[in-house]
Order: sequence, then structure tokens, then C-alpha cells
Amino acid sequence: MRDTDVFLILDKGEAKADLTGLRRDLLDTHVPDGTYRVVEARDPERDRTAGGAAYSPAVGDWRSARADIYERLIGEELGADETGAFLVWGDPALYDSTLGILEEVLDRGTVAFEYDVVPGISSVSALAARHRTGLNRVAGPVQITTGRRLAEGFPEDADDVVVMLDAHQTFRRYAREDVDIYWGAYLGTPDEILVSGPIAEAAPRIERLRAEARERKGWIMDTYLLRRHSRD
Repeated sequence: MRDTDVFLILDKGEAKADLTGLRRDLLDTHVPDGTYRVVEARDPERDRTAGGAAYSPAVGDWRSARADIYERLIGEELGADETGAFLVWGDPALYDSTLGILEEVLDRGTVAFEYDVVPGISSVSALAARHRTGLNRVAGPVQITTGRRLAEGFPEDADDVVVMLDAHQTFRRYAREDVDIYWGAYLGTPDEILVSGPIAEAAPRIERLRAEARERKGWIMDTYLLRRHSRD
């Protein structure tokens, strides 16, 4: 961070202003001398109503709109000898668009740059640590998927499943099965919320806490681990 001249931040609007605030807090803490610039741009809106066959095209349109912004920021805000950085929330290797968008910008050929990825602590790692558990059990696999995929059925070849991007609390479908849940929201922040236990018992509490938090903050980021009991 101390080798960066310009931090490029996408502003997600008033409802998620604290995400920008947390990034600025990180900069104040780790680069206290303030020898950098912060440039903000408004994140394009995404069509979150698109489903089925329209889902992937909608995501593609949103990513291209983001690429337009990245292209402009890199071309206009970085000097020839300056280094810029995007502070990615979570982990750019897990269901994040940042790396794909940077590659799209490079493919356009209008701006040239090289980039590195500095690993951070993913929400998945934070979830496991805060619940003091591993992601898999002895000799067993763990699968990372989305709420959209989980709605199609519990994976047959994994009993430990990490679920991300679930706006519909799909875990409720498995309340009648022998499955435990380890759930977390706002992981790694002062607003962190944790719940664990059998889904049948934990689901009502998660639903209530999630609704209250979303009402209070205007947004929520959560993920969870589902652990199916032995089927032997």
C-alpha cells in the first residue's frame, strides 16, 4: 500500500458509503503519512432483476460498464510513472469481477499497464476462523458455490459447502435435513454477526438478524458454510 500513488475506488452510493469509509480507514491506519491520492468514481448500477437465461448477459453488461470506468481512471488519473491500486473487498479469486475487468481493459488496447494481485483475507477464510472450524473434514472435499447453484440442489459429491452471493437465504431449503450452518455477515468489520448450529434451529435467528442488519445499514454481505452430517 505504501508503494501506491493513487487508490482507485468505486463508490457504491450512499447506502454502501461505509465500504468506502472502511477503505479510507485502512489507508489512514497503514499509510499514515498520506503520500497518496484517492480517486472515486460511481459504480454502475447492475440489473439484479435478471434471472434465468438473462442473468449472464446482465452480468456481462455490468462488467463492461465497469470496464469503461476502469479504463478512464487508469488512462486519466495515473501518470506514466505512477502506481495505482484497487482495494478489493474480500478476495479477487472468489466470485469477484476485478481481474476479469482488468483483462477486458487490456484487451481493448486503449491503455497499457501491468498489474499484480496482492492476496488478502477472504470472507471464506474469515468465516472459518471466526467460527473456529475448518472448511473440510478428514479426507473430505469442500465445495464453494453460490446461492443460485445451491437452489438447484445440495452438491452430491461434497458434504461441506461454502455458499456465497445468496440474497435469498437458500439454506432454508435444507432445514429438514441433518445439516449444520456456520453463517457470518460483515466479516472482519465492527458490525460482524455470527450464527451457527443446525439449520432448523439457526435459520429463524439468521433471518431475523439479517433483516434487522439490512434495514439498519441498507446492505448486507454474508456467506456461510453448510456441513452435512455423515450419510453412512
